[in-house]
Amino acid sequence: MLGLPDHVRTCLFDLDGVLTRTAKVHAAAWKQMFDDFLRRRAEHTGSPFVPFDAVRDYDEYVDGRPREDGVRTFLASRGITLPDGAADDGPDRETVHGLGSRKNGLVLRMIREQGVEAYEGSVAYVRAARDAGLRRAVVSSSANCRDVLAAAGIADLFEERVDGLTIAEQHLRGKPAADSYLAAARLFGVAPAEAAVFEDALAGVAAGRAGGFGFVVGVDRAGQAGALRDHGANVVVGDLAELLDRG
Repeated sequence: MLGLPDHVRTCLFDLDGVLTRTAKVHAAAWKQMFDDFLRRRAEHTGSPFVPFDAVRDYDEYVDGRPREDGVRTFLASRGITLPDGAADDGPDRETVHGLGSRKNGLVLRMIREQGVEAYEGSVAYVRAARDAGLRRAVVSSSANCRDVLAAAGIADLFEERVDGLTIAEQHLRGKPAADSYLAAARLFGVAPAEAAVFEDALAGVAAGRAGGFGFVVGVDRAGQAGALRDHGANVVVGDLAELLDRG
């Protein structure tokens, strides 16, 4: 049914890049924040300025991870360590939380200015899943998940939500750990083997595989089908509408 194995009863969807066209907005916000930081650091240390790559660096170190994990992972790739700081650090602080706050302010401004568009194929698929009696949740590392769903006009299609706020409140490990997806499965009272994960991020696909989920769908929005398979996707599609054609 809907391109899924018969034992799947629950669908767990990532947000950015799977349901909404916000991955490019996030990548642009990360690039602006990191480039500003790296440029200042290069001027201070006399080292060359190497900009953030909004494709390679975003996919490898940032996409799908909780905000602070993305900051730490990318900085580590450049041999840079910053103090964590505090969760309420403002965007002017040179800390992990401060850089995260700066990025969040940028992405919220971009979303306000540009709006949020949902992928039509994904919306059609979620509606078909609802009509088929499958349970549905959004599982996102974004603390802005509720606002993005509302802005895209699709919040009513989902019964549950596990997001960046949930991850912080419950002290869950972020993707590529499976914690957030496992938390969503518990909300429905289903075993991971009875749930399908829908992800466009390499870290998210790895989380689905690590959690022992019954089926992992990789959504290839960035020409990385091979990498999605390597990280554990059972099937890779360019759009969820392709699964509707498989019955």
